[in-house]
Amino acid sequence: VQLQASGGGLVQPGGSLRLSCTASGSFVSVNDMAWCRQAPGQQRELVASITSDGSTNYQDSVKGRLTISRDNAKNTVYLQMSSLKPEDTAVYFCNARIATLFFRLNGGKDYWGQGTLVTVQR
Repeated sequence: VQLQASGGGLVQPGGSLRLSCTASGSFVSVNDMAWCRQAPGQQRELVASITSDGSTNYQDSVKGRLTISRDNAKNTVYLQMSSLKPEDTAVYFCNARIATLFFRLNGGKDYWGQGTLVTVQR
């Protein structure tokens, strides 16, 4: 099982980006999915999460600016980022709880994507 993230880049303050992350491999189901980020010198933090039926949760600092969504048919989670601020600069990681034939307890195991860098600066 692999998670492949894409969509990071350099953007000016106030700009927008869309991150994507797709699960591939052999699995039974993709359950909760999430985006986390890690700024330089900081701990990794949860940005937003989404359940398999579409319920979402956001960190307070991103509410109204970042939107998480998913396409279950494509096993893909998205993070639409708008009104970006310099403090949003970080490496963004996708996370998914994935059930496989050999591991289904509690919805499966957590998998992480490789991270994609988002830089917000003039």
